[in-house]
Amino acid sequence: MATIFSKIIAGEIPCYKIAETEDFFAFLDINPLAKGHTLCVPKKEIDYIYDLDDNTLSGLHLFAKKVALALEKCIECKRVGVLVIGTEVPHAHVHLIPFQQEVQMAITSPRGKVSQEEMIEISTKVQAVFAEMN
Repeated sequence: MATIFSKIIAGEIPCYKIAETEDFFAFLDINPLAKGHTLCVPKKEIDYIYDLDDNTLSGLHLFAKKVALALEKCIECKRVGVLVIGTEVPHAHVHLIPFQQEVQMAITSPRGKVSQEEMIEISTKVQAVFAEMN
């Protein structure tokens, strides 16, 4: 059965896409810990990140690095942090969280709300920056 992430990648569920390559996909988290909270996923549906083959795992991290650099150019933040928890959805993924304070990196922190207009603005800006990087 396809995960929610696979359905997002396939276009069956709408999202605020940030970046896409042949093997990877990045989109804004709709329940963000901070503005610009992004999920990076391999298109290949595998539950646990360390079950990914070495090329996919390293490719995911290199993809996430480019996305993080694009986020830093578009979102005012101290840094873009990275979290790998992997239990919410059975599809390997990396959280990129632009933060001002480290407490925003706590996955158990209350989730924020970002308006649809802001989500569209963020995704559009980051997509443009990401595209320029390639």
